[in-house]
Amino acid sequence: MFSDVVKTAARPENESDRLAALHEYRILGTKPEQSYDDITTIASETCRTPIALLSLVDADRQWFKSRVGIDVEETPRDWSFCAHAILNPEPLIVPDAHTDQRFKDNPLVSGEPGIRLYAGFPLQNDAAHRIGTLCVIDRRPGELSPAQCKVMEALARQAVAFLELRKRSIRLLESVCQMENKGGMISTCSYCRKAKDEKGHWLHLDQYLSQHTTLNFSHGICDACMETHFPEVIDLWKQEGHRSS
Repeated sequence: MFSDVVKTAARPENESDRLAALHEYRILGTKPEQSYDDITTIASETCRTPIALLSLVDADRQWFKSRVGIDVEETPRDWSFCAHAILNPEPLIVPDAHTDQRFKDNPLVSGEPGIRLYAGFPLQNDAAHRIGTLCVIDRRPGELSPAQCKVMEALARQAVAFLELRKRSIRLLESVCQMENKGGMISTCSYCRKAKDEKGHWLHLDQYLSQHTTLNFSHGICDACMETHFPEVIDLWKQEGHRSS
């Protein structure tokens, strides 16, 4: 009954390629994973919003790989704010959905979860396929600070990195299953953990396995890597802690 009032997003010009790229990750419908849940938790805490989602936009739905603050696993694509966000590489910030002509009649605004502030940061791979968003939502109007936007952009990049690692791991697992000599030994360096191929070249392990196999990995962010790769998150938390003390 909402179809006459909801302003649905246009389909991207590269929609067929975009969907093909999304399905390559083989992630739709999978169980929660700590690495993705860490990202939405950091997003929610950083932006001080009750809701944060890692949303993947499929042909007719948006499905949440990770979610903070809501119980539903998916919503129709026609209702999706994220379907609008993937039309451009820049973040989509909607300070108050009640006053935005695109969204004021949306069921997710007039009903649960009562969206007012929406901030969606596209998940874009190297081929410029925007498969979804990392977004934060509040039930009150608001804005994100430049520092919060910077963190969200970094987290969105990290989510894409995890997805790319997943795709690579799946291909590696498939290759492993196809190996003729499954009982063979792999020579690895005790220090850098590189593997030596049959030509005597030392390769990063994922490079070696990509040439001989296809595995499934789960990834997180350790404390040391958080400090190295996401110093802006650490700095923002320290600033917030200083102001609240």
